[in-house]
Amino acid sequence: MKICASTYSFGHYGKNGIDYMTDKAAELGFDGIEIVEGTFDGSGDVKTAEEVREKCKEKGLVVASLCTGADLLYGDSAEQTKRLRALADTTAAYGASVMRHDVCYGFRGEKTHRSYDDAIVKTAPICRAVSEYAKSIGVVTCTENHGFFSQDSSRVEKLINAVGYDNFGALVDIGNFMCADEDPNYAVGVMCGYARHVHAKDFYLKSGNVIDPGAGWFRTRAGNYLKGTIIGHGDANAAQSLGILKRSGYDGWISVEFEGMEDNLTGLKLGLENVKRFWEMF
Repeated sequence: MKICASTYSFGHYGKNGIDYMTDKAAELGFDGIEIVEGTFDGSGDVKTAEEVREKCKEKGLVVASLCTGADLLYGDSAEQTKRLRALADTTAAYGASVMRHDVCYGFRGEKTHRSYDDAIVKTAPICRAVSEYAKSIGVVTCTENHGFFSQDSSRVEKLINAVGYDNFGALVDIGNFMCADEDPNYAVGVMCGYARHVHAKDFYLKSGNVIDPGAGWFRTRAGNYLKGTIIGHGDANAAQSLGILKRSGYDGWISVEFEGMEDNLTGLKLGLENVKRFWEMF
């Protein structure tokens, strides 16, 4: 098991650029860094990726993965496939072995594709086409439980099985299952066998029956309230989920993904400490 810092987790510090983020990741004791496309200029370019790869080597870091968005349901299939294949090339240029891409963000009210099963008819073939190309250059592709619609463990598992390709799996985000009102420990138990990459994330949870808590909180799909926090401080029961992953034999990268109201560098530092501590408990 190796632990990386997501560039997304740096928040406002990200404006200082990728050199700053990699310097801080090394200083804090991370093994690597996860690149989230759009968090710095040129993050999706092959040339920039090659430069970042070399600079990371100098700092004793590895680029673990590249994460990108995608809407395979409403986007043009050929264009989406072309774009994601190009980003697989970028992933390889970073020296990373894993690329995560989103699948879709839900339906927009049209009369077609109203269920997740209907959506898979369009999204699964694109996922496979991208993964087939990515495999030829040594990159594994995966999708995350992300975006409210493609978020439940049962849905993501169904998509992976519909794609039916050994190079396509799951980025298991421990906290994100809460956005779909699913118990994270149950969901991680379902998804651990498909895991190709992991996000360690945590949220505070409040019932939707209470008065809106205000700034920093957002609604789940069922109307409950979540607020991001340091991994281990919230209600995701992260230690239990990490134990499930460890017992399943997972030995890949774990990315500390922080999106709370605390200071971002504090969130990364304490997140790293807690992930290490929780992993060693089991």
